[in-house]
Amino acid sequence: MSKIKMKNPLVEMDGDEMTRIIWKQVKDILITPFVDLKTEYFDLGLKNRDLTNDQITLDAAIRTRELGVAVKCATITPNAQRMEEYRLKKMWKSPNGTIRAILDGTVFRTPILVDCIQPFVSTWRQPITIARHAYGDIYSGSEMLIEEPCTAELVLTRPDGSVRRQQIHQFNGPGVLLGMHNTDQSIIGFARSCFKYALDLGQDLWFSTKDTISKTYDHRFKDIFAEIFAQEFQEDFKKAGITYFYTLIDDAVARVMRSSGGILWACKNYDGDVMSDMVAAACGSLAMMTSVLVSPDGKYEYEAAHGTVTRHYYRYLKGESTSTNPMATLFAWTGALRKRAEMDDLADLALFADRLQAASLAVIEAGVVTGDLKNLVRLRDVRVVDTVDFLEAVAACLTRDAQS
Repeated sequence: MSKIKMKNPLVEMDGDEMTRIIWKQVKDILITPFVDLKTEYFDLGLKNRDLTNDQITLDAAIRTRELGVAVKCATITPNAQRMEEYRLKKMWKSPNGTIRAILDGTVFRTPILVDCIQPFVSTWRQPITIARHAYGDIYSGSEMLIEEPCTAELVLTRPDGSVRRQQIHQFNGPGVLLGMHNTDQSIIGFARSCFKYALDLGQDLWFSTKDTISKTYDHRFKDIFAEIFAQEFQEDFKKAGITYFYTLIDDAVARVMRSSGGILWACKNYDGDVMSDMVAAACGSLAMMTSVLVSPDGKYEYEAAHGTVTRHYYRYLKGESTSTNPMATLFAWTGALRKRAEMDDLADLALFADRLQAASLAVIEAGVVTGDLKNLVRLRDVRVVDTVDFLEAVAACLTRDAQS
């Protein structure tokens, strides 16, 4: 077969540990044999982020804003243990948080469903998409260790020099302090993205916060969503036969466990992080989850929704074979290629992305799986293979489909 041509490049962000290994395997086995791949490469591995003082992350995000489409590998967000392990200059912030702050927008995460894997929540019949606000809150917060008795205050300095103060807490001893923020502009963009995505899916939209406790911060989210819906989307929702529903986050958790799925559930930044992992795990595996960041002006960044699979990486370094699930990474690539094809009017590239996804699902349905799916698939004959063998099985299926 002749390779499919691309008109414009997409941004490629490499990552860390086992997912970095899988990243190359997916490209070598499933992408470059079929596509004349055009990318602008940014190495977001932790060592290179430290070497460049994290400028590489900023450069990748800015280039994504310019090219419109990016695909990102999983990366390490360092903690104290990682600081020592990698001998870092400082504890760099989450690359995902940095990219999201620059692009703004919303992260939409949806489980990858196959017929032979039934969700652990027996009532779920359709996928639940989590819409996660991708700006602010604890991901761009400022933290402080309190070592002695003191008074902690919020201090607002206006342009005219006047000051507004509000006490947070009177510390009688050591403690910790966290300051976080959000903006009306970002919340408005989040709301519009969610309402538009719900209309695209033709599914009801739920939005949940904790405004009964956070009577200013969370309540601002609730009010803005209500205003945007009433002013811009209420009639469209009515015509589409779908509804918008607000409730408290704890009530939403209870409701979703009794639902049949098929909804778009919008959450604040950290809530969305947690709930997307819950939905993914309940549907089988954290590696069976798509994730795309959509900015208000239509920029897209596709990524795996899981971590760098450290445990498998240490085994890989010892020369051991690993059966790591590559589906989330694979779907990140197909999502980015499909979006690039859509923007550049490349029907053959879009068809390739569709066929590659279909081939990967067909391989699982045939009982060829990675270790994490072994006890989940409801098939009589199941064969557990390592990552490379799984990817090669997908390539073989893709080739057969193209030749038929």
